[in-house]
Amino acid sequence: MTLMGFDAFRDVDRAVEQAMGANRRTRAVPLEAFRRGDQYIVVADVPGVDGKDIDVRVERNIVTITVQRRAEFTAEDVVLIDERPRGEFVRRLFLSESLDSSRLTADFGDGVLTLRVPVDESSKPRQVGITSSPSRGEEHRPVTVQSGSAESPDSAGSPDAAHQPSR
Repeated sequence: MTLMGFDAFRDVDRAVEQAMGANRRTRAVPLEAFRRGDQYIVVADVPGVDGKDIDVRVERNIVTITVQRRAEFTAEDVVLIDERPRGEFVRRLFLSESLDSSRLTADFGDGVLTLRVPVDESSKPRQVGITSSPSRGEEHRPVTVQSGSAESPDSAGSPDAAHQPSR
């Protein structure tokens, strides 16, 4: 069996790309990202790559995915068609302060890299308790408890009562 290319224009384009190094330039990793419950999930396509050629780093709130894709042929092989992109693929994701990057996890299988970033506990919705306060127009007075009874500060049992002149 013989492999032959018939598109003369594509062959010229490929030759120009290879001569200029365009086939080896840095490219972005294609991905999708979505929120599911209390975590964000990022799915990146990295087909034809070995797990040892994938690097995921977190620095502050930036996640960097770097993938190296190598050619399958060697210098001794006679290359007939060379259209598969290879080289370094990089993608940077900026995480918001509401995400917990210290708990980021990464899984790789079947040419797909999956990152899971949980929402930070302090950013999750929570119920806020409501305390009662005086009605509008009323002055808020603290309550002092002495000898099992509750009295306001300006009543007869307050410490200031001893310094007030008796009437």
